[in-house]
Amino acid sequence: MLDLSIGIMAYNEEEGIGRLLDALLKQKLVHANLKEIIVVASGCTDRTEAVVRDFIKQDPRIHLIVQTRRKGKASAVNRFLAVASGHICILESADTVPEPGAINRLTAPFVLPEVGMTGGRPIPINSVNTFMGYAGHLLWSLHHAVSLTNPKLGELVAFRNVVREIPEDTAVDEASIEAILTKTGYKLCYVPEAVVRNKGPETVRDFLRQRRRIAAGHAYLFRKHGYRVSTSRLTGILKMAIRYQSWCMKHILWTLGTACLELTARVLGTIDVYARKHAPAIWDISPSTKSWN
Repeated sequence: MLDLSIGIMAYNEEEGIGRLLDALLKQKLVHANLKEIIVVASGCTDRTEAVVRDFIKQDPRIHLIVQTRRKGKASAVNRFLAVASGHICILESADTVPEPGAINRLTAPFVLPEVGMTGGRPIPINSVNTFMGYAGHLLWSLHHAVSLTNPKLGELVAFRNVVREIPEDTAVDEASIEAILTKTGYKLCYVPEAVVRNKGPETVRDFLRQRRRIAAGHAYLFRKHGYRVSTSRLTGILKMAIRYQSWCMKHILWTLGTACLELTARVLGTIDVYARKHAPAIWDISPSTKSWN
């Protein structure tokens, strides 16, 4: 049985942190044993820490690390890595929820010694009947299609506890872990059956803010460490978009609109890195991604 250390990096997540912890504690495990859940709360000004402390009273496997000042997600991840004692580390975004059985499916591939990292399939809770909801579902559907043949892992990932730390100036922690593990010879494994639910942006402003930050993080990772994630190749994304395109006129227009927004975000993110020499290790939160109501 593999022992699991689950890490949750939280900044002002009072609305969703309880929902996530409850879902994790209810996971049924066959391939592994849940040893600990470590929440790293960074500069929180809401009730995130209080909610976690209430859960600690219910289950001693939950631990809280408090960073009094917000130093960025990568810094919080490194605090987790420094104390995680399980054979397998799991990182889950604080504003997501795993579906039943997700953690068990995520850890099953580690019976193969060559597997170093696995990732689940994010599916937004947004309605596909709005433009922004359609855009979120489209991007994650393309992410899924690419990952089936060339894994890109995010939102919910598991990896062998061999990563000591990640660069603290990175804005894409999962991609940085990918780079470290593939460099040492481990393989990546996408596990689409391990579904994790998230919330996509509901406004154009939030969409551009989020996608620009991710684009800058990927560009910076490639520039500094020579690692390119599979979804950064626009030709592959375009091929998948055409292959799975619905030929409803509304959906065609929404797909074109999403493509324009994504291209804009990638251009701005690339400018941030190559012209301004900037990758946002500490970024502004997209408010519409936090409310699940």
